[in-house]
Amino acid sequence: MTTATAIIDISTLVTNDPSLGEGPLGLLQNAAVVIDGDRIVWVGESSKTPATDNQVDAGGRALLPGFVDSHSHLVFAGDRTAEFNARMSGRPYSAGGIRTTVAATRAASDQDLEENVARYVREARRQGTTTLEIKSGYGLTSQDEARSLEVASAFTDEVTYLGAHVVPPEFADDPAAYVDLVTGPMLDLCAPHARWIDVFCEQGAFDGDQARTILTAGAQRGLTPRVHANQLTQGPGVQLAVELGAASADHCTHLSDADVDALAQGDTVATLLPGAEFSTRSRYPDARRLLDAGVTVALSPDCNPGSSFTSSMSFCVALAVREMGMTPDEAVWAATAGGARALRRTDVGRVAPGARADLTLLDAPSPVHLAYRPGVPLAAAVWHGGTLV
Repeated sequence: MTTATAIIDISTLVTNDPSLGEGPLGLLQNAAVVIDGDRIVWVGESSKTPATDNQVDAGGRALLPGFVDSHSHLVFAGDRTAEFNARMSGRPYSAGGIRTTVAATRAASDQDLEENVARYVREARRQGTTTLEIKSGYGLTSQDEARSLEVASAFTDEVTYLGAHVVPPEFADDPAAYVDLVTGPMLDLCAPHARWIDVFCEQGAFDGDQARTILTAGAQRGLTPRVHANQLTQGPGVQLAVELGAASADHCTHLSDADVDALAQGDTVATLLPGAEFSTRSRYPDARRLLDAGVTVALSPDCNPGSSFTSSMSFCVALAVREMGMTPDEAVWAATAGGARALRRTDVGRVAPGARADLTLLDAPSPVHLAYRPGVPLAAAVWHGGTLV
């Protein structure tokens, strides 16, 4: 006997390990999982479960890896309801609304920011998200970006320096000086608190040359690139991401054939953020085109106060299936293993011996229900690092 916990009577187990089960999702029927501490130590048929001190009966429900959210903007203050209302009433979306949140974030206390992040982390976790990347990007001064990263670091190891979100108003007449700040004194303060560096490469934000300068400077300080790429227009972001070995190119809404070819030939994950298209009434990314070309695809809610104020990965799975040409299995893989690939993690996004015990039990017999029952809160239980949360 051990102090481990066995989860038994799982109708469908998504392992994301084809060596353990059927198809790309590595599906096992009538399965069980044993966790010990923060790790998974055994996976197999429920009838062959090793003896353990503790047992949880899944009651014929589906179990899958905790969702891996590789793109979020949770360090912010303020509210942009008025902007959303105006957009839904006919005003088009542009990159400039970020500045509204910047003003509110600068004015907020550290405690306000921490409480806000904690609220949205809890919200995401209740829905089955167990790994979260969190970006800065609403401070846009050296001190405010550094404190944003410190706040994020209290909640996740996946912290991204996004000083290059937009050019703040005080640098509107001299964007080159802001690039110098982002790649100089701001980077000096921020690099110790981050794993990643990101840039919004888009009309109204940063062009290809500026993005290259920023990402290269970050890489020289040990930060791995990620890129907000090709969201609003077709531009250089995707191919720059692949060229610089970025872990992910995020959005990927407006792609040329050359962009798709670059992603297919490189190691950069295309992270699709359908909540942004939903909330801006924009064209959805063509996931089918990317998948058919052999591109690795991840899904994320892109939780932020302006263009996608949702933390629901299950909602994004449903959107991906309904609007983006993905099958339910592909969308589930993208929301779990795909997100892990985008964060270059092998310990999450799968259910296999040695992986972290990050698990989501659905109140449903199959993961297909994530798309089949859109908007329904299906997470019946969530384990984070082996702890039932």
